[in-house]
Amino acid sequence: MLMEASNRVADLHSTRVLSLDAAGRILDWISWQDAVCLYVREAVAWTLGDPCLTVHGGHNRTLGVQSQLQLHPIIASTGHCRDHAIDPAPALTNTALFARDRFLCLYCGDHFSRGELTRDHVLPISKRGKDEWENVVSACLACNLKKSNRTPQQANMPLLAVPYRPSWVEHLILSNRNILADQMEFLVSHLPRDRRAIMS
Repeated sequence: MLMEASNRVADLHSTRVLSLDAAGRILDWISWQDAVCLYVREAVAWTLGDPCLTVHGGHNRTLGVQSQLQLHPIIASTGHCRDHAIDPAPALTNTALFARDRFLCLYCGDHFSRGELTRDHVLPISKRGKDEWENVVSACLACNLKKSNRTPQQANMPLLAVPYRPSWVEHLILSNRNILADQMEFLVSHLPRDRRAIMS
């Protein structure tokens, strides 16, 4: 299959489609190839947004016409997700953590690359702290070493922000660098009100 894009899409290979269930519950990002499979299996219940990709298939032997499929940035499949899967907890990985903290050290406030950041446990593991979203922050190596095995209060290093578990929608926003305008508008409308200004 060959692809062409509208002039709004810069990088075809990084374009992801936002997948919903038939009730409009947000599921995850899927590749354009997986989206094509849903269309071909007639498993798309409805779509949102202007088409963002045109996928060209084979030629009809009789008519000589090439098939094409318009992909939308947001597609709802015909299935429904289980109630407990509506807002799953995003996995705590360093990549997700650094994205949540916007690649800032939450002690000194400086911006760093992914390779220069570490995961710091606000309440150290040795003091019964847990490796969970609400107890971890991004820290540069110098600040992590300076804080050592102490709490921020003990080290006289106040946190610049309170660590929190991002919602599934926040996680989806943070995990994709190439979100299309239609997708961002839809996702931001599903954020808790107090976090919409931060993300938009």
